[in-house]
Amino acid sequence: MLHLPPPYRGIDKDEEAPLDFAEYRTTALRHPRQPLVLLPQRLGELTGPALGEGRVTDSDADLTLARGGEALGQRIVVHGQVLDSDRTPVPHTLVEIWQANAAGRYRHQGDQWPAPLDPYFDGVGRTLTDSDGHYSFTTIKPGVYPWRNHRNAWRPAHIHFSLFGRAFTQRLVTQMYFPDDPMFFQDPIYNAVPDGARQRMVSVFDYGATTDNWALGFRFDIVLRGRDATPFEEDDHDE
Repeated sequence: MLHLPPPYRGIDKDEEAPLDFAEYRTTALRHPRQPLVLLPQRLGELTGPALGEGRVTDSDADLTLARGGEALGQRIVVHGQVLDSDRTPVPHTLVEIWQANAAGRYRHQGDQWPAPLDPYFDGVGRTLTDSDGHYSFTTIKPGVYPWRNHRNAWRPAHIHFSLFGRAFTQRLVTQMYFPDDPMFFQDPIYNAVPDGARQRMVSVFDYGATTDNWALGFRFDIVLRGRDATPFEEDDHDE
């Protein structure tokens, strides 16, 4: 018997985030103002880069250990599955994350909020999905932080995700929130996504992935396209 794949379920336009969202002020500067132009792919884009297993090690997926010390904060395991529109697992995809430390501060010069830096936490990690599309990171639950979008503005705890295909031109960026965060009501990125799709950016507490006396577990599945697609950003940024 011939088994055909299920038909592609297109994107529901009512669940797409607008390119320009007034409450999310930076969208005014970075959303496209002209129709997109499709450029032909060049040889370098078709043949590289090599995102093979030899370039990613197991230690890259553990953000809690750096420079001989252990990061401060609530240790968590974030795991999930990368899926296509028909729920087919996507293997060997490069998944990268970046985040603030437990005090809500990023390790880069642009972050001048006077929260302490953790000498044992860099806030970046990467891994490859396995043959069934699964990934896993060990990290620290990030803290909330002010970001001056308006008076008394605080961003919910979140982790940024970047997914690469087989070339750098195939990249999607999104972010993962934690369930029941009290700061959802004022986060313009969360609220820029129509209500019917917001929960796709929120992880699920996973008691099965929680380890006794060691770490809490959260599951975050990522759907690359179709009506169940995880909302993705048009461009990456670190706030």
